[in-house]
Amino acid sequence: MKVLRNIGRRFRQSLHDVAWIFWRELRQTVRDEGVLIFFLLVPLAYPLVYAFIYNDEVVRDVPVAVVDDSRTTRSRDYLRRVDASPDVRVAAYCADMEEARRLMRERRAYGIIYVPATFNDDLMCGRQTYVSIFCDMSGLLYYKALLSSNTYVSLAMNARIKVERLPGLTAEQDKTLAQPLAYEEVSLYNPQNGFAAFLIPAVLVLVIHQTLLLGIGLSAGTARERNRFHELIPVNRHYGGLLRIVLGKSLAYLLVYVPVSVYVLGVVPRLFSLPQIGQPATLALFALPFLLATIFFAMTVSVAVRQRESCMLLVVFTSVPLLFISGISWPGAAVPEFWRVVSWLVPSTFGINGYVRINSMGADLSQVATEWNALWAQAAVYFLTACLVYRAQIHGARRRLLARYRTLRDRRRNLQVQRLKKLS
Repeated sequence: MKVLRNIGRRFRQSLHDVAWIFWRELRQTVRDEGVLIFFLLVPLAYPLVYAFIYNDEVVRDVPVAVVDDSRTTRSRDYLRRVDASPDVRVAAYCADMEEARRLMRERRAYGIIYVPATFNDDLMCGRQTYVSIFCDMSGLLYYKALLSSNTYVSLAMNARIKVERLPGLTAEQDKTLAQPLAYEEVSLYNPQNGFAAFLIPAVLVLVIHQTLLLGIGLSAGTARERNRFHELIPVNRHYGGLLRIVLGKSLAYLLVYVPVSVYVLGVVPRLFSLPQIGQPATLALFALPFLLATIFFAMTVSVAVRQRESCMLLVVFTSVPLLFISGISWPGAAVPEFWRVVSWLVPSTFGINGYVRINSMGADLSQVATEWNALWAQAAVYFLTACLVYRAQIHGARRRLLARYRTLRDRRRNLQVQRLKKLS
Protein backbone atom coordinates (compact mmCIF):
# COMPACT_ATOMS: atom_id res chain seq x y z
CA MET A 1 0.00 0.00 0.00
CA LYS A 2 2.81 2.36 0.81
CA VAL A 3 4.32 1.78 -2.64
CA LEU A 4 0.97 2.47 -4.29
CA ARG A 5 0.55 5.64 -2.26
CA ASN A 6 4.01 6.81 -3.34
CA ILE A 7 3.21 6.08 -6.98
CA GLY A 8 -0.09 7.92 -6.69
CA ARG A 9 1.58 10.87 -5.00
CA ARG A 10 4.26 11.09 -7.70
CA PHE A 11 1.64 10.82 -10.42
CA ARG A 12 -0.41 13.63 -8.89
CA GLN A 13 2.74 15.71 -8.50
CA SER A 14 3.60 15.09 -12.17
CA LEU A 15 0.15 16.18 -13.29
CA HIS A 16 0.42 19.24 -11.09
CA ASP A 17 3.79 20.15 -12.60
CA VAL A 18 2.49 19.64 -16.15
CA ALA A 19 -0.50 21.87 -15.39
CA TRP A 20 1.77 24.49 -13.76
CA ILE A 21 4.16 24.57 -16.75
CA PHE A 22 1.19 24.63 -19.14
CA TRP A 23 -0.39 27.60 -17.33
CA ARG A 24 2.93 29.44 -17.04
CA GLU A 25 3.69 29.01 -20.75
CA LEU A 26 0.17 30.07 -21.70
CA ARG A 27 0.37 33.14 -19.46
CA GLN A 28 3.74 34.14 -20.91
CA THR A 29 2.30 33.73 -24.42
CA VAL A 30 -0.55 36.11 -23.64
CA ARG A 31 1.66 38.64 -21.86
CA ASP A 32 4.47 38.67 -24.42
CA GLU A 33 3.48 41.06 -27.21
CA GLY A 34 5.94 39.56 -29.70
CA VAL A 35 4.75 35.98 -29.18
CA LEU A 36 1.14 37.14 -29.26
CA ILE A 37 1.73 38.81 -32.64
CA PHE A 38 3.18 35.63 -34.14
CA PHE A 39 0.60 33.31 -32.57
CA LEU A 40 -2.53 35.37 -33.20
CA LEU A 41 -2.13 38.52 -35.26
CA VAL A 42 0.01 37.09 -38.07
CA PRO A 43 -2.12 33.92 -38.60
CA LEU A 44 -5.24 36.06 -38.58
CA ALA A 45 -4.00 38.78 -40.92
CA TYR A 46 -1.55 37.11 -43.33
CA PRO A 47 -4.03 34.69 -44.93
CA LEU A 48 -6.42 37.58 -45.56
CA VAL A 49 -3.66 39.67 -47.15
CA TYR A 50 -2.56 36.85 -49.47
CA ALA A 51 -6.13 35.96 -50.39
CA PHE A 52 -7.02 39.60 -51.12
CA ILE A 53 -3.96 39.99 -53.36
CA TYR A 54 -4.80 36.92 -55.46
CA ASN A 55 -8.58 37.15 -55.12
CA ASP A 56 -9.08 37.85 -58.85
CA GLU A 57 -7.62 34.40 -59.56
CA VAL A 58 -6.52 35.23 -63.13
CA VAL A 59 -5.09 38.24 -64.94
CA ARG A 60 -7.59 39.90 -67.28
CA ASP A 61 -7.26 42.64 -69.92
CA VAL A 62 -3.47 42.68 -70.08
CA PRO A 63 -2.59 45.87 -72.03
CA VAL A 64 -0.62 45.20 -75.23
CA ALA A 65 0.72 47.34 -78.07
CA VAL A 66 0.02 46.41 -81.68
CA VAL A 67 2.18 46.99 -84.75
CA ASP A 68 0.11 46.16 -87.85
CA ASP A 69 2.29 46.43 -90.95
CA SER A 70 -0.27 44.52 -93.02
CA ARG A 71 -3.15 46.97 -92.52
CA THR A 72 -5.64 44.69 -94.26
CA THR A 73 -9.11 43.52 -93.44
CA ARG A 74 -7.83 40.13 -92.33
CA SER A 75 -5.14 41.53 -90.06
CA ARG A 76 -7.64 43.93 -88.48
CA ASP A 77 -10.04 41.01 -87.98
CA TYR A 78 -7.30 39.04 -86.24
CA LEU A 79 -6.46 41.93 -83.91
CA ARG A 80 -10.12 42.64 -83.22
CA ARG A 81 -10.64 39.05 -82.11
CA VAL A 82 -7.59 39.22 -79.84
CA ASP A 83 -8.89 42.44 -78.31
CA ALA A 84 -12.28 40.78 -77.73
CA SER A 85 -10.70 37.96 -75.70
CA PRO A 86 -11.02 38.32 -71.90
CA ASP A 87 -7.29 38.15 -71.20
CA VAL A 88 -5.88 40.81 -73.56
CA ARG A 89 -6.72 44.46 -74.25
CA VAL A 90 -5.20 46.37 -77.16
CA ALA A 91 -3.94 49.53 -75.46
CA ALA A 92 -2.36 51.24 -78.49
CA TYR A 93 -1.77 50.86 -82.23
CA CYS A 94 1.83 51.84 -82.94
CA ALA A 95 3.48 52.98 -86.15
CA ASP A 96 6.62 50.89 -85.65
CA MET A 97 8.36 48.59 -83.19
CA GLU A 98 10.34 51.40 -81.58
CA GLU A 99 7.16 53.12 -80.43
CA ALA A 100 5.81 49.80 -79.10
CA ARG A 101 9.04 49.15 -77.17
CA ARG A 102 8.80 52.61 -75.65
CA LEU A 103 5.31 51.82 -74.37
CA MET A 104 6.67 48.65 -72.75
CA ARG A 105 9.50 50.55 -71.09
CA GLU A 106 6.96 52.99 -69.69
CA ARG A 107 4.83 50.07 -68.42
CA ARG A 108 1.86 51.22 -70.48
CA ALA A 109 1.92 47.85 -72.24
CA TYR A 110 3.16 44.41 -71.20
CA GLY A 111 3.43 42.88 -74.64
CA ILE A 112 3.64 43.56 -78.38
CA ILE A 113 1.73 41.87 -81.21
CA TYR A 114 3.50 42.31 -84.54
CA VAL A 115 1.62 41.53 -87.78
CA PRO A 116 4.04 41.46 -90.76
CA ALA A 117 3.36 43.24 -94.04
CA THR A 118 3.08 39.89 -95.85
CA PHE A 119 0.38 38.54 -93.53
CA ASN A 120 -2.58 38.76 -95.93
CA ASP A 121 -0.55 38.08 -99.09
CA ASP A 122 0.82 34.83 -97.67
CA LEU A 123 -2.65 33.64 -96.73
CA MET A 124 -4.08 34.55 -100.13
CA CYS A 125 -1.29 32.65 -101.87
CA GLY A 126 -1.68 29.58 -99.66
CA ARG A 127 1.59 30.11 -97.81
CA GLN A 128 2.11 29.83 -94.08
CA THR A 129 2.39 33.15 -92.27
CA TYR A 130 3.41 34.26 -88.82
CA VAL A 131 2.30 36.67 -86.10
CA SER A 132 5.10 37.60 -83.71
CA ILE A 133 4.48 38.09 -79.98
CA PHE A 134 6.84 39.91 -77.61
CA CYS A 135 6.07 39.76 -73.92
CA ASP A 136 7.37 41.18 -70.65
CA MET A 137 8.70 38.02 -69.01
CA SER A 138 9.05 39.65 -65.59
CA GLY A 139 5.47 38.47 -65.06
CA LEU A 140 4.68 34.97 -66.34
CA LEU A 141 0.95 35.59 -66.03
CA TYR A 142 1.25 38.31 -68.68
CA TYR A 143 2.95 35.84 -70.98
CA LYS A 144 0.27 33.21 -70.34
CA ALA A 145 -2.57 35.64 -71.10
CA LEU A 146 -0.97 36.96 -74.29
CA LEU A 147 0.06 33.55 -75.62
CA SER A 148 -3.23 31.79 -74.89
CA SER A 149 -5.33 34.56 -76.45
CA ASN A 150 -3.31 34.63 -79.68
CA THR A 151 -3.24 30.83 -79.83
CA TYR A 152 -7.02 30.51 -79.56
CA VAL A 153 -7.61 33.25 -82.17
CA SER A 154 -5.12 31.72 -84.62
CA LEU A 155 -6.72 28.27 -84.24
CA ALA A 156 -10.18 29.72 -84.91
CA MET A 157 -8.93 31.60 -87.99
CA ASN A 158 -7.16 28.49 -89.26
CA ALA A 159 -10.41 26.53 -89.07
CA ARG A 160 -12.34 29.28 -90.85
CA ILE A 161 -9.74 29.57 -93.64
CA LYS A 162 -9.91 25.80 -94.25
CA VAL A 163 -13.67 25.97 -94.66
CA GLU A 164 -13.46 29.00 -97.00
CA ARG A 165 -11.07 27.20 -99.34
CA LEU A 166 -13.40 24.22 -99.79
CA PRO A 167 -16.77 25.61 -100.97
CA GLY A 168 -19.87 23.53 -101.55
CA LEU A 169 -19.72 21.60 -98.29
CA THR A 170 -22.67 21.02 -96.03
CA ALA A 171 -22.84 22.53 -92.53
CA GLU A 172 -21.94 19.18 -90.97
CA GLN A 173 -18.97 18.79 -93.32
CA ASP A 174 -17.84 22.32 -92.49
CA LYS A 175 -17.96 21.46 -88.80
CA THR A 176 -16.03 18.24 -89.30
CA LEU A 177 -13.40 19.95 -91.45
CA ALA A 178 -12.95 22.80 -88.98
CA GLN A 179 -12.60 20.43 -86.02
CA PRO A 180 -11.97 16.81 -87.08
CA LEU A 181 -11.27 15.77 -83.49
CA ALA A 182 -13.68 17.26 -80.98
CA TYR A 183 -12.30 17.85 -77.52
CA GLU A 184 -13.53 19.26 -74.25
CA GLU A 185 -11.21 20.81 -71.70
CA VAL A 186 -12.05 20.13 -68.04
CA SER A 187 -9.84 21.69 -65.37
CA LEU A 188 -9.92 19.40 -62.35
CA TYR A 189 -9.79 20.88 -58.83
CA ASN A 190 -9.13 24.40 -60.20
CA PRO A 191 -11.95 25.17 -62.65
CA GLN A 192 -10.96 28.83 -63.06
CA ASN A 193 -7.28 28.03 -63.65
CA GLY A 194 -6.75 30.63 -60.95
CA PHE A 195 -3.61 31.56 -59.11
CA ALA A 196 -5.31 31.81 -55.70
CA ALA A 197 -6.79 28.31 -55.83
CA PHE A 198 -3.36 27.00 -56.81
CA LEU A 199 -1.15 28.89 -54.33
CA ILE A 200 -3.20 29.98 -51.31
CA PRO A 201 -3.81 26.48 -49.80
CA ALA A 202 -0.06 25.87 -49.64
CA VAL A 203 0.55 29.34 -48.19
CA LEU A 204 -2.06 28.74 -45.46
CA VAL A 205 -0.24 25.66 -44.19
CA LEU A 206 3.10 27.44 -44.41
CA VAL A 207 1.74 30.35 -42.38
CA ILE A 208 0.87 27.98 -39.53
CA HIS A 209 4.25 26.27 -39.78
CA GLN A 210 6.33 29.45 -39.83
CA THR A 211 4.39 31.33 -37.15
CA LEU A 212 4.73 28.38 -34.80
CA LEU A 213 8.49 28.35 -35.40
CA LEU A 214 8.72 32.10 -34.87
CA GLY A 215 6.49 32.18 -31.81
CA ILE A 216 8.18 29.28 -30.02
CA GLY A 217 11.62 30.61 -30.97
CA LEU A 218 10.74 34.05 -29.67
CA SER A 219 9.44 32.51 -26.45
CA ALA A 220 12.72 30.62 -26.02
CA GLY A 221 14.75 33.78 -26.59
CA THR A 222 12.59 35.62 -24.07
CA ALA A 223 13.10 32.86 -21.49
CA ARG A 224 16.87 33.13 -21.89
CA GLU A 225 16.87 36.92 -21.62
CA ARG A 226 14.68 36.94 -18.51
CA ASN A 227 16.62 34.17 -16.81
CA ARG A 228 19.33 35.41 -14.51
CA PHE A 229 21.82 32.92 -15.92
CA HIS A 230 20.43 33.02 -19.51
CA GLU A 231 19.21 29.43 -19.34
CA LEU A 232 16.35 28.07 -21.45
CA ILE A 233 15.02 25.89 -18.61
CA PRO A 234 14.96 27.59 -15.20
CA VAL A 235 16.10 25.69 -12.13
CA ASN A 236 12.75 25.19 -10.45
CA ARG A 237 11.10 22.36 -8.56
CA HIS A 238 8.29 22.23 -11.15
CA TYR A 239 10.86 21.72 -13.94
CA GLY A 240 12.27 18.57 -12.40
CA GLY A 241 10.88 16.09 -14.92
CA LEU A 242 11.74 16.08 -18.61
CA LEU A 243 8.37 14.81 -19.85
CA ARG A 244 6.57 17.35 -17.69
CA ILE A 245 8.40 20.21 -19.39
CA VAL A 246 7.87 18.98 -22.95
CA LEU A 247 4.22 18.03 -22.41
CA GLY A 248 3.35 21.22 -20.52
CA LYS A 249 4.85 23.50 -23.16
CA SER A 250 3.50 21.57 -26.14
CA LEU A 251 -0.04 21.44 -24.71
CA ALA A 252 0.00 25.22 -24.29
CA TYR A 253 1.05 25.75 -27.91
CA LEU A 254 -1.48 23.17 -29.11
CA LEU A 255 -4.31 24.87 -27.23
CA VAL A 256 -3.48 28.19 -28.90
CA TYR A 257 -3.17 26.76 -32.41
CA VAL A 258 -6.26 24.55 -32.53
CA PRO A 259 -8.63 27.54 -33.03
CA VAL A 260 -6.02 29.28 -35.18
CA SER A 261 -5.85 26.24 -37.48
CA VAL A 262 -9.63 26.07 -37.71
CA TYR A 263 -9.68 29.68 -38.85
CA VAL A 264 -6.73 29.46 -41.27
CA LEU A 265 -7.49 26.07 -42.85
CA GLY A 266 -11.29 26.11 -42.68
CA VAL A 267 -12.64 29.64 -42.56
CA VAL A 268 -10.29 31.55 -44.89
CA PRO A 269 -10.86 29.28 -47.96
CA ARG A 270 -14.61 29.62 -47.43
CA LEU A 271 -14.41 33.41 -47.13
CA PHE A 272 -12.73 33.70 -50.54
CA SER A 273 -14.62 30.85 -52.26
CA LEU A 274 -11.53 28.76 -52.82
CA PRO A 275 -11.97 25.08 -53.77
CA GLN A 276 -12.97 23.29 -50.56
CA ILE A 277 -14.40 19.82 -51.04
CA GLY A 278 -12.68 17.94 -48.22
CA GLN A 279 -14.49 16.59 -45.18
CA PRO A 280 -13.96 18.63 -41.97
CA ALA A 281 -13.40 15.49 -39.90
CA THR A 282 -10.69 14.27 -42.28
CA LEU A 283 -9.05 17.68 -42.22
CA ALA A 284 -9.11 17.75 -38.40
CA LEU A 285 -7.55 14.29 -38.14
CA PHE A 286 -4.84 15.32 -40.58
CA ALA A 287 -4.14 18.65 -38.88
CA LEU A 288 -3.47 17.03 -35.48
CA PRO A 289 -0.19 15.26 -36.38
CA PHE A 290 0.86 18.28 -38.44
CA LEU A 291 0.49 20.59 -35.42
CA LEU A 292 2.25 18.13 -33.10
CA ALA A 293 5.13 17.59 -35.53
CA THR A 294 5.54 21.33 -36.06
CA ILE A 295 5.41 22.09 -32.32
CA PHE A 296 8.03 19.49 -31.42
CA PHE A 297 10.16 20.53 -34.40
CA ALA A 298 9.98 24.16 -33.27
CA MET A 299 10.85 23.21 -29.69
CA THR A 300 13.90 21.35 -30.98
CA VAL A 301 15.04 24.24 -33.17
CA SER A 302 14.35 26.85 -30.48
CA VAL A 303 17.34 25.62 -28.48
CA ALA A 304 19.54 27.49 -30.97
CA VAL A 305 17.78 30.80 -30.21
CA ARG A 306 19.85 32.89 -27.80
CA GLN A 307 18.15 36.27 -28.20
CA ARG A 308 14.61 37.24 -29.15
CA GLU A 309 15.72 38.62 -32.51
CA SER A 310 17.61 35.46 -33.48
CA CYS A 311 14.47 33.53 -34.41
CA MET A 312 13.73 36.06 -37.16
CA LEU A 313 17.14 35.43 -38.72
CA LEU A 314 16.82 31.65 -38.38
CA VAL A 315 13.26 31.16 -39.62
CA VAL A 316 11.92 33.94 -41.85
CA PHE A 317 14.27 33.39 -44.80
CA THR A 318 13.21 29.73 -45.06
CA SER A 319 9.61 30.52 -46.07
CA VAL A 320 10.17 30.73 -49.82
CA PRO A 321 12.55 27.72 -50.05
CA LEU A 322 10.10 25.58 -48.06
CA LEU A 323 7.30 26.55 -50.44
CA PHE A 324 9.39 25.60 -53.48
CA ILE A 325 10.70 22.26 -52.19
CA SER A 326 7.23 21.22 -51.03
CA GLY A 327 6.40 20.30 -54.63
CA ILE A 328 3.42 22.65 -54.99
CA SER A 329 4.74 25.86 -56.54
CA TRP A 330 7.51 23.91 -58.31
CA PRO A 331 6.96 20.31 -59.54
CA GLY A 332 8.24 17.80 -57.03
CA ALA A 333 9.71 15.65 -59.80
CA ALA A 334 11.93 18.57 -60.82
CA VAL A 335 13.29 19.18 -57.30
CA PRO A 336 16.93 17.96 -56.96
CA GLU A 337 17.36 14.83 -54.89
CA PHE A 338 19.29 16.59 -52.13
CA TRP A 339 16.56 19.19 -51.58
CA ARG A 340 13.89 16.52 -51.80
CA VAL A 341 15.53 14.69 -48.90
CA VAL A 342 15.82 17.98 -46.99
CA SER A 343 12.11 18.62 -47.54
CA TRP A 344 11.28 15.33 -45.82
CA LEU A 345 12.77 16.69 -42.59
CA VAL A 346 10.30 19.60 -42.42
CA PRO A 347 6.65 19.08 -41.40
CA SER A 348 5.43 21.73 -43.86
CA THR A 349 6.23 19.50 -46.86
CA PHE A 350 3.86 16.70 -45.89
CA GLY A 351 1.40 19.18 -44.38
CA ILE A 352 1.09 21.18 -47.61
CA ASN A 353 0.72 18.15 -49.88
CA GLY A 354 -1.77 16.44 -47.61
CA TYR A 355 -3.88 19.54 -47.03
CA VAL A 356 -4.08 20.34 -50.76
CA ARG A 357 -5.23 16.81 -51.54
CA ILE A 358 -7.84 16.79 -48.80
CA ASN A 359 -9.16 20.32 -49.13
CA SER A 360 -8.91 20.89 -52.89
CA MET A 361 -9.18 17.33 -54.24
CA GLY A 362 -11.54 15.71 -51.73
CA ALA A 363 -9.12 12.97 -50.63
CA ASP A 364 -9.74 10.90 -47.50
CA LEU A 365 -7.15 9.70 -44.98
CA SER A 366 -6.45 6.49 -46.89
CA GLN A 367 -5.50 8.54 -49.96
CA VAL A 368 -3.09 10.71 -47.96
CA ALA A 369 -1.77 7.85 -45.84
CA THR A 370 1.82 8.58 -46.87
CA GLU A 371 1.69 12.18 -45.67
CA TRP A 372 -0.36 11.31 -42.55
CA ASN A 373 2.01 8.54 -41.46
CA ALA A 374 5.02 10.71 -42.22
CA LEU A 375 3.65 13.48 -39.98
CA TRP A 376 3.07 11.03 -37.11
CA ALA A 377 6.60 9.71 -37.59
CA GLN A 378 7.96 13.27 -37.53
CA ALA A 379 5.93 14.01 -34.40
CA ALA A 380 7.45 10.99 -32.65
CA VAL A 381 11.01 11.74 -33.80
CA TYR A 382 10.88 15.43 -32.97
CA PHE A 383 9.28 14.64 -29.61
CA LEU A 384 12.35 12.57 -28.81
CA THR A 385 14.72 15.25 -30.11
CA ALA A 386 12.90 17.89 -28.06
CA CYS A 387 13.30 15.70 -24.97
CA LEU A 388 17.00 15.17 -25.72
CA VAL A 389 17.82 18.83 -26.24
CA TYR A 390 15.78 19.86 -23.20
CA ARG A 391 17.56 17.18 -21.17
CA ALA A 392 20.89 18.60 -22.29
CA GLN A 393 19.69 22.09 -21.32
CA ILE A 394 18.58 20.92 -17.87
CA HIS A 395 21.84 19.10 -17.16
CA GLY A 396 23.87 22.01 -18.50
CA ALA A 397 21.96 24.46 -16.33
CA ARG A 398 22.50 22.31 -13.25
CA ARG A 399 26.20 21.93 -13.95
CA ARG A 400 26.64 25.66 -14.46
CA LEU A 401 24.63 26.44 -11.33
CA LEU A 402 26.73 23.99 -9.34
CA ALA A 403 29.90 25.51 -10.75
CA ARG A 404 28.75 28.99 -9.76
CA TYR A 405 27.87 27.74 -6.27
CA ARG A 406 31.33 26.21 -5.88
CA THR A 407 32.97 29.41 -7.13
CA LEU A 408 31.03 31.51 -4.61
CA ARG A 409 31.83 29.03 -1.86
CA ASP A 410 35.55 29.18 -2.67
CA ARG A 411 35.45 32.96 -2.69
CA ARG A 412 33.83 33.03 0.73
CA ARG A 413 36.44 30.65 2.10
CA ASN A 414 39.25 32.77 0.69
CA LEU A 415 37.74 35.89 2.25
CA GLN A 416 37.46 34.17 5.59
CA VAL A 417 41.09 33.01 5.37
CA GLN A 418 42.26 36.52 4.53
CA ARG A 419 40.29 37.96 7.44
CA LEU A 420 41.81 35.44 9.85
CA LYS A 421 45.29 36.27 8.59
CA LYS A 422 44.68 39.99 9.15
CA LEU A 423 43.38 39.33 12.70
CA SER A 424 46.34 37.16 13.54
